[in-house]
Parts: sequence; C-alpha cells; structure tokens
Amino acid sequence: MSDAAQPTAAEVRAAAEAVKTALDRHLAAVERRSGEDDPAVYEAFNQLAAAAEVYDELLYDRYDEVTPFEIPGAEDALPPYTGPEEPNALSVLIRRDYAVAEPQRLLAQAQRIEAADGDEGSPASGTVHGALGLLFGEFEPDEIASRHKEFGLEEGDSTLWVTAADEPAEPGEWLEAPFEQVDAQQVVCRFDVSAVFDDEVDALDDEDEEDAEDLEDLDTDLDEDEDDEDEDLEPLDADRR
Repeated sequence: MSDAAQPTAAEVRAAAEAVKTALDRHLAAVERRSGEDDPAVYEAFNQLAAAAEVYDELLYDRYDEVTPFEIPGAEDALPPYTGPEEPNALSVLIRRDYAVAEPQRLLAQAQRIEAADGDEGSPASGTVHGALGLLFGEFEPDEIASRHKEFGLEEGDSTLWVTAADEPAEPGEWLEAPFEQVDAQQVVCRFDVSAVFDDEVDALDDEDEEDAEDLEDLDTDLDEDEDDEDEDLEPLDADRR
C-alpha cells in the first residue's frame, strides 16, 4: 500500500476504541440475554466482529502488524434456523460491492450505451453516477458481475442469502425498505465471497508446500544415507577369494 493510502495513527486509534466499545456492548448483551438464541447477543457479536476486522486491517496497513482476531466464516455467522420446516416462499438477498477502478472506462461504456440508444450527447454519461445508472439500467447484475473489468469496476466482497417464509409477501409490501426486515433465524443458507477467504486459502497452500518440501528434503537425506552405507560394505565375493 502506498503512503498516501495508508491510514493515519488517529484512524487506527479510533478503530481500537471502537473495538473496546463493541466489547462492552457485547458483554452487556450477554449479561442481559433472555435465552440461548437472544438476537441482541447475535447483533452485538456481529458488531464486535466487524469492529475487530476494521481494526485488524488498519493496524496491518499502518504498522504491518496483525491481531489474534479471526473473522467468523459463514457457518459461524448464522444463528440456529427457526424458520418454517416446509417454506411456502423464499427471498434471495444479494449484495455485491465494487470499486470504480477505471472511471474513464466506465464513462466510455456509458457513452456506447447512449450511442446505441440514439441518445448521444446526453449529460448522463458525463458523470460517474450517471454512467453507473446507464450501466445497471442496460445490463443484468449477473452480466455486470461477469464483465466487471470491461466496465472499469473492481470486485469487492459479495454475499447471497436465502431466507424462508410461510407465505409470499404482498406485491409492493417491502419495496420502500427491502432489506430492513431480514430475520437472521430464517436464513436457510448464505454464500460469502471475500478476499479475506482467499488469504486463508493461500496460507494453507503455503503450509502444504512447506510440508512437501520438508518431505522431499527428508527423502533426499535418506537416499544419501543409504548410498553412504552401500559404499562402506565390502563385496561378498571379495571375502571368498
């Protein structure tokens, strides 16, 4: 990371204070919990995990140091399922994060869309937010995900949640606030994509490579020892002469 992009010491300190606050809130929620699956404890746990993750990243970026905190995986992040045994409806919630890595490429793609629609010269393609509106209005989200580099975007984290319900929602019922009424205990499954998981896999791969190299070195040493022993032995025919 370049010096210009490094977090300041004050930002790292603020992140550390946020972890302390989250710890206090988590302890308070645990002390007041109403049962084994108290949603307040679950929410406080998630806030503590998020604060610890931010602090860990800033600490590493600023000082090249790490913490012993572990980011919970998807299998640890969901409370026990308490939704209907035989759901009659489901909702699929998707979040994908992108960084606008190449604004000029994004603007060029937006201008091509306008030209194809006969709207050349429209002010929409002259700004990044206008270009994004054109892009997502023209292509399906899955197509943008598969072609994000063409559009000057860089992928961030993403997640997909499948939640169950007894009955389908009424038309237009949740359009004003589509993501505010998610019950974590009715999530059937979720699938997360994050660079942090790639780092964990890379670390495991490095360990496997080191183990393989150690085994190769051991085999080489054993072969050399066997060769030395063979050289020390005198041929049997020589004894019989």
